[in-house]
Amino acid sequence: MRSKFLLALFLAMLSLSAAANDVEIGRAAPSLTLRTLDGHSISTDSLRGKVVILHFWATWCVPCQVELPLLTAYQKSHADQGLVVLGFSLDGANNLPQVRKMASTLNFPVGLLDSAWAGGYGRMWRLPVSFVIDRNGILRHDGWQDDQEPLSQETLDREVTPLLF
Repeated sequence: MRSKFLLALFLAMLSLSAAANDVEIGRAAPSLTLRTLDGHSISTDSLRGKVVILHFWATWCVPCQVELPLLTAYQKSHADQGLVVLGFSLDGANNLPQVRKMASTLNFPVGLLDSAWAGGYGRMWRLPVSFVIDRNGILRHDGWQDDQEPLSQETLDREVTPLLF
């Protein structure tokens, strides 16, 4: 009986989490600000005219360790076309040394997310998850809707590259 209650509670929390986000492909992407490890703030609103990938990750997340180098290489090869990647780490402040170490291998801004809630993107309840915003501020890829596999070069080529040209 208790396990059925806990399962029902868990499912209700998941549906509430999904309902709490404001993301819908083809509509304006919610605004979000990254507070970088070096103290700067980057708002998605300030990046209009660029294609933006918001990437949520953590140092302890094994699939994240696959995606981060892929995003680094993709950012490097497409920065001239206006690609910006913003990395939001869900590690706590007590894990800051590990975040800094991993961030030193990346070529895009990284910051700690203050909590598991990411504004209109909802609660980050699984990692990694990414969202893509086009040059006009419209959401083009909703990481909640993907097949829960890590990003691949094929996904980037199919969903992001066309936005760059």
